[in-house]
Amino acid sequence: MRPDSALPCNLDCERYILGSILLDDSLLIQISSVLIPDDFMLAKHRTLFRAMVDLNTRGSRIDRITLAEELMKRNELESCDGLSYLVSLDDGLPQIQNIDGYVRIVKDKSLLRRVIFSSQGLIDRCMAAEEEPRDILASAEDFLLKLGGSSQPNTLQTTGEIIEGVEGGINGLLSPRRTSGLTTGFHDFDELTCGLHPGNLVILAGRPAMGKTALALNIAHHAAVKLGQTVAVFSLEMSKEELISRLLCASARVDSHRFRLGYVNGDERTRLLRAANDLVEAPLHIDDASGSNLLEMHSKLRRLAASNPLGLVVLDYLQLMGGRGKFENRVQEISHLSRNLKLMAKELKVPFLVLSQLSRAPETRPGDHRPQLSDLRESGSIEQDADVVAFIFREEVYKPDHEDLRGKAELILAKQRSGPTGKINLVWLHNLTRFENMARPEAPKDYMAEAS
Repeated sequence: MRPDSALPCNLDCERYILGSILLDDSLLIQISSVLIPDDFMLAKHRTLFRAMVDLNTRGSRIDRITLAEELMKRNELESCDGLSYLVSLDDGLPQIQNIDGYVRIVKDKSLLRRVIFSSQGLIDRCMAAEEEPRDILASAEDFLLKLGGSSQPNTLQTTGEIIEGVEGGINGLLSPRRTSGLTTGFHDFDELTCGLHPGNLVILAGRPAMGKTALALNIAHHAAVKLGQTVAVFSLEMSKEELISRLLCASARVDSHRFRLGYVNGDERTRLLRAANDLVEAPLHIDDASGSNLLEMHSKLRRLAASNPLGLVVLDYLQLMGGRGKFENRVQEISHLSRNLKLMAKELKVPFLVLSQLSRAPETRPGDHRPQLSDLRESGSIEQDADVVAFIFREEVYKPDHEDLRGKAELILAKQRSGPTGKINLVWLHNLTRFENMARPEAPKDYMAEAS
């Protein structure tokens, strides 16, 4: 490690900042919105700035006398070189102060030091060779990405600023719209939810073979091909080749089994080529890396978002993702994952469609096998963190001999933080691995009226 004297710093600027606050304590609010105590190189400067912040928090004025008194209470005055050093803080301070410039220099030097310390830590971890290389690389990348965005803008906004930020301003906010979020292509679901909204965590759950992956791919295809939105699909279960095959067959309406066997006629081949061209042009990104964790996923999404505004993120599926660190049990680990997926969705301002397994409870429930929120496998805080929880359910799985149930599916909206719950009827085309809207014999329901 480099000696402290060789680390990037500007001690004069640090001293000028502290001296400026002693001359005009109203500057502290402006300065503390950018700097934290650890941004100062010298330990005594960190101590002084921390004491100033504490005085301000209590509503006390900040000058040499009050600061010295505060330091004496903490038994820290001598470690800051006594009262004489407080008196000298504004020595050499330019008559026309450039406080913004001083703050920028100190912040920049602090960032450089953090990069150096992190790099040294990475070297130590690499030399120890006790972790997977990709885990070390992912954590390094995540740190640098966060470091680059560490100067957070002020997120407090007036109601006027918020309204002005809405597309179309006040008129756009007041204009009636059936869907304000990303549409899924399933009309009744879109009307019930108003679409998938940025920052929302949407859980799509179901028992095996119900069609979770098929439904998620249908939505991803609609968002990328029909709407031109950038979509990222993380598949922890199926390979990217399998996903592409499913997307092609569903889009071209070609029997997926016959496609795998190579039995396609000329017309089907033409449709497949057309569907393939659409996929090539679409901003659809697929990652099938096994054993992916949150850190890697976060880094990949931040890189993608840097060049392409994200429209939708799909994860298939939650229980296959591992959490980094030690957990007492699987429930605690899943809770950690769901909470961080919600925070990631909020940070990236994109809806997350996360697939989840259900417990065996629906199969043991007599009579009605429809899933309930309590059936979420290793649920932990999934229900709490999710903005929307939907279950895909096909009764024909439990009653294969009932012809009247063939091809019928239900999308059960069990939770919606900002709207009503309900059930949407869909059509399941098994040979195409595709869901479609069920024909509506009547006008769409007024869900808002029902909710009220």
